Amino acid sequence: MKTILFEDIGEIAYDAAANYQETLLKANLDLKSEWYKVQASSRAYDLATQNHLLFCSHPHVYTLGKSGHIENLLVNDTRLKELNVAFFKTNRGGDITYHGPGQIVGYPILDLEHFVTDLGKYMRNLEEVIIRMLAHYGISGGRLPGSTGVWLDADIKGQARKICAMGVRCSRWITMHGFALNVNTDLRYFDYIVPCGITDKSVTSMQKELGTIIDENEVKGILIEKFEDVFEADIVSEIPSVNQL
Repeated sequence: MKTILFEDIGEIAYDAAANYQETLLKANLDLKSEWYKVQASSRAYDLATQNHLLFCSHPHVYTLGKSGHIENLLVNDTRLKELNVAFFKTNRGGDITYHGPGQIVGYPILDLEHFVTDLGKYMRNLEEVIIRMLAHYGISGGRLPGSTGVWLDADIKGQARKICAMGVRCSRWITMHGFALNVNTDLRYFDYIVPCGITDKSVTSMQKELGTIIDENEVKGILIEKFEDVFEADIVSEIPSVNQL
């Protein structure tokens, strides 16, 4: 069983979370670089890089992926200030999305050489975690061909709606960024963007689908269970130092 260190870092500014991920990513890249310098017969790979899973939420923010289109942000800087929404360009894949209160954001920093060196398979595994968690609540999640993330009624014309967006970066098989699950999210903030650059699909949340406020801590616990199952890993809690964030 692989070990993944888990931290719930609560609400944190988007750029601070990105910097923390970059710190963990760089530590692993440095370890991997040193490992590659060692002769193959002497390598102790399992003692090298560490795997992390971060849960958090962000204050209102729109983020644009490296392949995104700025025209999918439908408001100007003045309106962003009125809405109290930040905006960042990021180095993840995908287009524009929203993060805010009521959303569970998951950032796995995994060395895929511990799991599977196939980025497509990694994305499908992330989706599978969300799909299994939603099933616990009686919500039937699925995939939309040609798109990442988790969708509801993806095969019904005019009814497809995204409940979980995904976008990742991978460097030397080490991942960062991840998923944004709409639990009790205020969906009105999606009205000011073209979510993920998709014009003919809508966005939903667990609260909207079930008609009640959802216990986010309970969802986090189930997500961890499903993550362990799908990635065949043991997730252990790690208390972050105040100097890390």
